[in-house]
Amino acid sequence: MKKIAIILSVIMAVVAVALVALVTLVNPNQFKPLIVEQVKKSTSRDLIIDGDIEWRLFPSIGFTIGKMELNNPTGFSNKNLVQFDNAELDISVLPLLSQTLEIGNITLDGASLFIETLKDGSSNLDGLSDESSPDTKTASESVQAVSQSESELNVTTEQESSQKSWSIVVAGIDIINASATIEDHQLGSFTQLSELNLHLDAFVPGEWSRLQFDVKGKKDKQQFTATAGTQLFIATTLDSGKIKELSLSATFDDQINQIESFVLNVDQFELGEKANISYSVKGQAADVSFTANGSTALIVSSDLNVIQALGLVINANVVGSALPKGKMAIGINADTTFTAEKQLVDVRNLNLSLDQLLLDGTLTTKLNTIPQVRFDLHSPDVNLDQLLAVSEKKTSATNPTKISSSQPGKTKSINDASAEQEPDLTALKSLDIAGKINIDKLTANNLKMSEVFIDVSVIKGIVDLKRFRTNLYDGSIDAKAKLNANGKLASYTVNSKVKGVKVSPLLDDMMGDSVVEGIGNINAYLVGKGLAPTTLKKNIKGTVDIVFSDGAVKGLNVAQMLRVNYAKITGKGSQEKTEPKKTDFSAMTATLKLADGIVSTNNLAMQSPMLRIKGEGSADYIKETANVLINTSVVGSLKGQGGKNIDDLKDLTIPVRVFGPWAAPEYKIELSDVLKQESVEKAKKRAEEKTRKELQRGLDKILGDKAKDDKINEAANKLLNKLFH
Repeated sequence: MKKIAIILSVIMAVVAVALVALVTLVNPNQFKPLIVEQVKKSTSRDLIIDGDIEWRLFPSIGFTIGKMELNNPTGFSNKNLVQFDNAELDISVLPLLSQTLEIGNITLDGASLFIETLKDGSSNLDGLSDESSPDTKTASESVQAVSQSESELNVTTEQESSQKSWSIVVAGIDIINASATIEDHQLGSFTQLSELNLHLDAFVPGEWSRLQFDVKGKKDKQQFTATAGTQLFIATTLDSGKIKELSLSATFDDQINQIESFVLNVDQFELGEKANISYSVKGQAADVSFTANGSTALIVSSDLNVIQALGLVINANVVGSALPKGKMAIGINADTTFTAEKQLVDVRNLNLSLDQLLLDGTLTTKLNTIPQVRFDLHSPDVNLDQLLAVSEKKTSATNPTKISSSQPGKTKSINDASAEQEPDLTALKSLDIAGKINIDKLTANNLKMSEVFIDVSVIKGIVDLKRFRTNLYDGSIDAKAKLNANGKLASYTVNSKVKGVKVSPLLDDMMGDSVVEGIGNINAYLVGKGLAPTTLKKNIKGTVDIVFSDGAVKGLNVAQMLRVNYAKITGKGSQEKTEPKKTDFSAMTATLKLADGIVSTNNLAMQSPMLRIKGEGSADYIKETANVLINTSVVGSLKGQGGKNIDDLKDLTIPVRVFGPWAAPEYKIELSDVLKQESVEKAKKRAEEKTRKELQRGLDKILGDKAKDDKINEAANKLLNKLFH
C-alpha cells in the first residue's frame, strides 16, 4: 500500500509541476495573432479579441476569453457579425491520458448575432466559407495537400490502428443573455431575439442530457416568448437523436391577435416512432376569444417524407360578437397524413362538429401555388338557422287586402341604390375547392329538406353548382347554377326544376304565411349580372314556367266579390256572411318573363268549377308594385251561403284589376259596365223577339197558309237581321 501511495504521490506531483509549468511558461495570449490571422484567411473578416486569454486553475483547469468581435464587411448597418462579452472553457487533464477530451462547463455570456440582407440580395454571411474566400487554395494546391495528408496517414496507420479512438465528453453548456438580429431589406422584415438563455447538462453521446432554454423576440409588429425543457439523446455516431419529456410554453401578440398561453407536451420523439402529443391554447383573434386543447399521435418517417397525425383531436370554444350566437363550440377528430414529395395533405376519418352541426368524410389538400382542396362530406342533420341564429318565423309580407274602385296609384322605390355596393368576391379568385356534400336533413331559412345532394366547385373565381338536389314538402328540387366573379360585375346562370311541391307549407315556413295553395311545378332559367340588390333586380333575365294544381289563391275570393258587387249594382242587397278570402282552382298556369326589373305574363290562366280566369300584366320588383288585369268568366252557379243565384252573370267575362304596392294591393271590379252592356243586349233580344212575333202574325193574316212557306220565312228573317244587326 505504501508503494501505491508513493506512486500516486509522484504522479500527482508530476501533474502539479506540469500544470505550474504550463501556466507559468505558456502564455495563451501569444496565440491571439495566429487566431486572428487564420480567421482572416478563412472568412475575410477581422476578428478582434479585446480581452486577454487567461488560464484558470479552479475549480478545474480551463481558460477565459474576454470580449471578442467578428466584424462585418463595409456597407452593412452593424459593425459586427457576432460578438460576445465573455467565454469560459474547462478541460480535465487526466482523461486526456486515456484519449478522452473531457470538457467542463462551457459558458458564453452576452453573445450577439447580427444577420443582414441588403436590397441587392447580398448578405453579411456571404464569403464565410473557404470556397468563397479570396485566400482559398487553388485546386492543384488542394490536391497536393490531400496527397500529402494521405501519405502521412499511411505512414502512421499501423501505429494508430492499435490505439483507442478519442471520445468527447461535455460537462455542460450555458448561453447567458444572448441575442440575435435578422434584418432583410428585400422583404422589409425585421426579427430580433433577446434574452436568450440556454442550459445543457452533461453532454455525452449515447446518453440522455437535459436541455432548457427561454427566449423573447419580435418580428416586425409581432412579439413572442418561449420557454422549453426536454431530455436530449444524441447517438454515439452523432448522426441521429431523439428527445423525451418535452414541455414548451409560449405567448404571441401582433396587436390584433394574441396568444395568452400555449402549452405543448411530447412524451418522446424519434424519427420513425410514434410521439404522443398534447396541447392547449388560449387567446384572442380580433374581437373573438378562444380556448382550445387536443392531442395526437405524431409519426415522422425516417426520410422526413411522410408526417402522420393519427387520432388528431381538437376541442375549441370561441366567443365573440362576430359569431351568430355570440359563441360556438368546435370539435375535430381526424387522421391526417402529409407527404412532402407530393405536397399533399390527406385527411381521413374526419368528424367535425360546429355546435349541433355534424360533418364526417374525407378531405385532401395539394399545396400548389393555389392550394387545391377536394372533399367528400356527409351530415345527418344541418340546421343553418340554428347555426346562424336565424329566427324560426319570418315576418309576413302579406297584409289584409283593400278593395277599391280608385285608379292604380304609384309608389316610390324603397331601395336606395346609391347606398348599395357589389360584394367583394376577390377571395374566390384565389380558391381551388371542389367536392360533394350529402345531407340527410337540412333546414335553411326555415325550409325543411331531406336527402340533399350538393356537387360544387370554386375554382379561380368561378363558382359552379354542378347539381343541387333535394326532397321537400312531398316534392323535389333539381337545380344547377354558375357564378363567374372574374368580370367587372359578377355574372350568373340558374337552371332549376321544382316538381310536386306542396306550395302552402313551403311558403308558410319560408315567409310565415302563404298566398297560394296547391301542388307546384316550376321550371326556371335565369341569367344576370351584378349582385347588389337593385343591380340584381335590374339585370336579371329569364323565364319561369308555373303549373299549380288543386289549390287556391289566398286573400281574394272572386266569387264573393262578384256576388257583393252584383247586389250593390242591382239594389237587391246581400245577406251573405263573410266567407274565407280564398279562390279555389283546379289548375293554374303562367309563363313569367323577367327583364329590366319587370316580371310580366300574358298567359295567366286558372280554372275552377265555377270560374275561368285569364290574366295578363306585370309587376315591378324594384318598386315592388303590380298592375295585372284578370278576366273572370262565370261558368257555374255563384250561389253563396244564404245568398241567391246570380246566373245573370253566367258566361260573362268580368275584368278584375289588381294594382298597387305588394304589401297592400288593391282590387277593382268593373261589374257595372258589364251589367249595362248586358241590359242593352237583353233589350235588343226582347225587341227582336217581339218584332218577329208581330211580323209572323202579319204574314199569317196576309198570306194565310202560304206564310208557312220556307222561302217566305227565310226572306222575313233576312229582313229582321238587317234591322237589328
